[in-house]
Amino acid sequence: MLDKAYAARREASIDPRKASWEPRLGADMGDTMNLAVMARDGNIASIIQSPYGLFVSAVAVEGRRFILHNRAGRFCLEPNKPNTLKPRTRPFHAIIPALLGKGDLRVSFGIIGGENQPQVHARLVSNIADFQMNIQAALDAPRFLNSGPTGCKTQIEQRIPAQVRQQLSSRGHKLDVHGDYYRIGPGEAVMRDQAKGINYGTSDPRGDRAAVSESPVF
Repeated sequence: MLDKAYAARREASIDPRKASWEPRLGADMGDTMNLAVMARDGNIASIIQSPYGLFVSAVAVEGRRFILHNRAGRFCLEPNKPNTLKPRTRPFHAIIPALLGKGDLRVSFGIIGGENQPQVHARLVSNIADFQMNIQAALDAPRFLNSGPTGCKTQIEQRIPAQVRQQLSSRGHKLDVHGDYYRIGPGEAVMRDQAKGINYGTSDPRGDRAAVSESPVF
């Protein structure tokens, strides 16, 4: 945000002779991050930090440079509602850091992107558990996202076969077709094979992210 070249580009977008009715962001200003982390001995964690609202909670952790989110703002104050603020309840939100395990396999993963999260989470688990994909293939697989109040509007990647897309359209789904790796829920995943003592890491090609490993100690 303080880069002089960036400031020059933003300045050049201003026309003093004409009001701008559709201002655009100068950069992708996403507000959610996720980490899927694994220690050398196999301990794993899934972490998602995601603000809600313009100024979030307005409470920063001293000396740590991050702001506490305010997802409790999604509670409802009306009595007898499913999302009513009361003891031992949680507000509706889409932050879903996740752990998955069976036998000797342990997986930590997370998806970001609002309503992307529950839908992509379910498909990621299905890709691993039902279709026996490795964690990279599970993240790479073509995606779609049902959005909007009716659920009939569908964001879909063009890698899903045209025949499938045609059948969906014939059944009344309104498809918005995007490129091969559209930003439908970027995510991360790591896996531990406890029997073999091997750790695996992967990263979604849909976002500005990476899988980073630490060199072994010899």
